[in-house]
Amino acid sequence: MSYNARPVSVLLRAASITKSFAGARALRGVSFDLHAGEVHAIVGENGAGKSTLIRILSGAESPDSGSLAVREKPIRTLTPPLAHALGIATIYQQPSLFPHLSVAENIAIARERGGLWRRAAWSAWRQTARDVLARLGVAIDPDRLVGTLTMPEQQVVEIAKALATDARIVIMDEPTASLSGREVERLLAIVARLRAEGAGIVYISHRLDEVFTVADRITVLRDGEAVAARAAAQIDRGELIRLMVGRDLAVVYPRRHSVASGSAGRVALEVRGLSSRASGLHDVSLDVRRGEIVGLAGLVGSGRTELAETIFGLRGADAGSMLIDGVDVRIRRPDEAMAHGIGYVPEDRRQHGVVLPMAVAANATLASLDRVARLGLINAAVERRAGERAVRDLGIKTRSVDAPVESLSGGNQQKVALARWLATEPSILILDEPTQGVDVGAKGEIHAIVNRLADQGTAILLISSELPEVLAISDRVAVMREGTIAGVLPRDAATADRVMDMALHDPRRGVR
Repeated sequence: MSYNARPVSVLLRAASITKSFAGARALRGVSFDLHAGEVHAIVGENGAGKSTLIRILSGAESPDSGSLAVREKPIRTLTPPLAHALGIATIYQQPSLFPHLSVAENIAIARERGGLWRRAAWSAWRQTARDVLARLGVAIDPDRLVGTLTMPEQQVVEIAKALATDARIVIMDEPTASLSGREVERLLAIVARLRAEGAGIVYISHRLDEVFTVADRITVLRDGEAVAARAAAQIDRGELIRLMVGRDLAVVYPRRHSVASGSAGRVALEVRGLSSRASGLHDVSLDVRRGEIVGLAGLVGSGRTELAETIFGLRGADAGSMLIDGVDVRIRRPDEAMAHGIGYVPEDRRQHGVVLPMAVAANATLASLDRVARLGLINAAVERRAGERAVRDLGIKTRSVDAPVESLSGGNQQKVALARWLATEPSILILDEPTQGVDVGAKGEIHAIVNRLADQGTAILLISSELPEVLAISDRVAVMREGTIAGVLPRDAATADRVMDMALHDPRRGVR
């Protein structure tokens, strides 16, 4: 995808923006502008100031100092209603739709203005929905309930809402975080269409490949400052990472040297012929050895998470067997998995990995309460020491172990989710998308932790939709397709082409 059109006008300008929260400086003199007909990406580590900047650009926060202008007209105080009136729309990572209303109704809510007592213009709403969805090149029934849509379809409806309000400034905050490769391509094609129509798009993403695919310009934030603003064609991936984190590309995907010595080679976890009609799994056979990282690759919907949840006892199996250290076991509940030394860091950390309002220390000990409680009462001092140990060992950046997890960056929240299970001292650890939605610096730190655990003899099953991550960190790569293992590759034979071929190609049918 190539974008070479020259911008024709400045749609949005922010100059010397500063913002502090509770004495902590979030933004320091940041300047940013957006041209018509361009995609301007904002990148940076978690905590760099991206979220604060887009909240200011969308009117959700007011800057302490600095100025804003829309189409070169100074704006004294930007509020969400004024931003809407000025044609600014913000699309967040998680769609803000009403699941029990139809697509047309959700789009109409964004568009309609007026008093309460009016006749609902159903036919007009449906036609507006059809028109904007057609502009996006998608076929979604305007009468479908939003709750029945897939995540990619919901993202499209969010964009349709922006078009329905005639927004010319569209801010996208991690719009592809929960999408698969093909779904990402479709979304980026929609972004390209908006750009071609003259809209200006502010694009925030941790996925640097996307940034280079879609962006005309890139602004880099680090520690609340804009450290660089370049044309995308004038910067490469390595330089961009160095600007973001001050470290080299090798920190993102550190290559595994070898499996741990000593205990390496002994099978810790083995599943044989595992099948579950409800979960879509059939005849899954796989093993993970002590001191080894087995990467589980495959397309979204291939059954990777379902397999992980079945091993951990969150889902039932109809057939097959599971062995721990060569002993046949039956796991029907998570507590039984934990009793056999299995830990599981789930895919959605905000829903299942951490309890956001609870303190760091409390979260870090949730899976090991028996170690911090006596007679049903938690020993606050023991819990605090365990939290401090987790903060120290995993490099969790927090002002205090008493701080709520929701106050941490995404990468540090993920480390807390990991700490929760490391406190149980698992011999087998399942990691489902451990670096999803975290910045490149935190990603490298999490990889280093995973490598260290494997070197200490932990058997690790790692699920990731980022193929470079799987290839770099895994000793072996198992590829899932349609609920079964399509094949297992040793690290030296695992290439992106071979993995994708196995994920897409069904040799029984001879088609791709």
